[in-house]
This record gives sequence, C-alpha cells and structure tokens, in this order.
Amino acid sequence: MREIIFDTETTGLDPNKGDRVVEIGCVEILNYIPTGQTFHVYINPERDMPDEAFRVHGLSTEFLSEHKCFHEIVEDFIAFVGDDAKLVAHNASFDFAFLNAELIRCGKPILLPERMVDTLALARRRHGFASNRLDDLCARYGIDNSKRTKHGALLDAELLAEVYAELMGGRQATLGLSLQSGGRAIVRRQTVKPRPVPLEPRLTPDELAAHRAFVATLGQTPIWAVYNAPTAEAAE
Repeated sequence: MREIIFDTETTGLDPNKGDRVVEIGCVEILNYIPTGQTFHVYINPERDMPDEAFRVHGLSTEFLSEHKCFHEIVEDFIAFVGDDAKLVAHNASFDFAFLNAELIRCGKPILLPERMVDTLALARRRHGFASNRLDDLCARYGIDNSKRTKHGALLDAELLAEVYAELMGGRQATLGLSLQSGGRAIVRRQTVKPRPVPLEPRLTPDELAAHRAFVATLGQTPIWAVYNAPTAEAAE
C-alpha cells in the first residue's frame, strides 16, 4: 500500500488570511517502510515572513525569494503524491488547508479529505491525553530526533514516517522485527551455514523397507513419491 508522509512549513497559521506555504517535504512509503523516494521544495511565498514564523522554521524572506513560486512546482507536487495514495501528516487538517488553498489559487483539484490520515488523531487514540507532539512521540518510541533543532518539512516527514510505523505496528507486522529495550524496531538477520559433515542416516534398512511397502499401497502416483521420495533415497 503506497502512502505519502508529508509536512509543510508556512508563513503563519491561517491560509484564509494570506498565509502561504514555504516548504513541502514528502516521503513515500510502501507498507509503512520508506522506499527512498522523496519530494522536497522551498517555495517563494511572494510575501514577507513574520518574525513568529521565522523563529519556528528559520526560513527568511531573502532565502525564499531565490526559490520558485508554488505555481511553478505544483505539477511536480501533484505527480509525486498521485491521485489515490493516502496522505499522512501530523495535525493533517492544518497541512491540507494550506495545500488546498495553494491548489485552488493555481486552478488545480484539491486534495480530498478521504485521502487524509492524521497521526495526531492516531496518537491521541493510542496514548490518550499524554502529550502527542512529534518530539514527544519520537521520545516515546526511541526515535532519534537530535537533528530537529528547528522545524523542517522533509526532516519532520522522515521522523513522522518512523512514528507512523510505530503507531500502526507496521514494522513488526510486516517484517517480523524484534524490539530493543528502547522500543526501536531492529532487523535480525541470521546466516545459515551448511554442515561440514552430513548427519548420519537415522533410518534402519528395515524401516526403509517398511516405508516403501506402505507407499506402494497408495497407488501409482502417491503425493509422498512426488515430494519426498528423493529425500528418502538420499537417506539410504
């Protein structure tokens, strides 16, 4: 199942009051496992950057002025998210509202609400009234978020992909992984080496003869002869 984990950074909190998207980060996953395919852009919002927003993500008006506007990247964004993959975000209604405002401005179809998966709602269902901010969920699941000194759309999407896998139980269910004491899922690989000396046969000649006599009573093409006769011969 293909899903897109995504995050946005913006100039503020309300797209209906002129706030704009300034960064989009997306991570593609299949069955809760990242595929390595990502989409990341900085966007010129064609307006100033309020100090409150700058303190959150550190993206200045000067920096963003060197990047493309939303209408210049919209086709690439639409191509990446596709038209049927679930779109997973933390407090997803916020990101959907901003992206849909940008899509409407460009005359493009909006992202439909049935595609939305909100990890904040999933976390509240599982953890109740505990704090369910992204940083808190990373700490709860033993996910390293030490690089998250400021909000950044792609880094936050990558962290959220790990959190989402934990929320859905996807790592254990899909890969049969085990858990370390810190709660992180790890892959255990075991190499099976051939025996240096084959084991001695454990069947006696009388037992082999009795077995052949029994198989002979099963008809011309018994299933045992098709699948296991070579092994019985090798045991001789």
